[in-house]
Amino acid sequence: MAQQNALNFEQVVHLYYEALYRFAIGLARNVPDACDLTQEAFYRLATKGAALRDPSKAKSWLFTTLHREYLSRCRRENRFPHHVIEESSQELPTVSPETVEAMEASEVMEFLMELDEPFRAPLVLFYLKDHSYREIAEILEIPVGTVMSRLSRAKTMLRKLLTRKASQANSKIVNLSANPTHKTAQS
Repeated sequence: MAQQNALNFEQVVHLYYEALYRFAIGLARNVPDACDLTQEAFYRLATKGAALRDPSKAKSWLFTTLHREYLSRCRRENRFPHHVIEESSQELPTVSPETVEAMEASEVMEFLMELDEPFRAPLVLFYLKDHSYREIAEILEIPVGTVMSRLSRAKTMLRKLLTRKASQANSKIVNLSANPTHKTAQS
C-alpha cells in the first residue's frame, strides 16, 4: 500500500510540479521563495495527502495549499498591505496587438509582477494556467464574483502599465525628416 501511495505521489509531482512552481513564482516574485512554497505544498501533500478524499482534486488542493502558505507568510512578514483601488471613469486607450507583440514576454511578465497579489494571482491562474473562474475561486478561497471583479481590475491595471510603456517608447522616437534646423547644400 505504501508503494502505491509513493507512486501516486510521484505521479502528482510529475504532473503538477511545473505549473505549481510557476504559480509560486507569480506570487512570490523571487525564485527562493517560490521554491520554498512549492516544496511546502508537496510536503503537505506527502504528509497529509492521505486525508484527500478525491484524488482527482489533487491539483486544486496543491494550488490552494500553496496559496494559503503564501498568504500565511505574507501575514507573518507583514508584506500584505491593504490597498484601496480607485475606479477610473476615463476610458482607457487600447493597446494594439502589434504593440503587445513588439514587447518581449519578459517585459509583460515584469508588468504582471508589478500588480498586487490579489490581482496578479487570478490573472496568472486564468490566462497562464487556464483555470476556470470556479477553479480560481476554489484555489484562492474567494467567491466567483470576486474572481471576475479582480480579473477585470487586473486587466485594467495591466493595460495602463502597457499603455504607459508604449507611450514612453513612442516618445523616444525622433523624426529626423521634420527637423527644422536641417540646412541643404544650396542654402
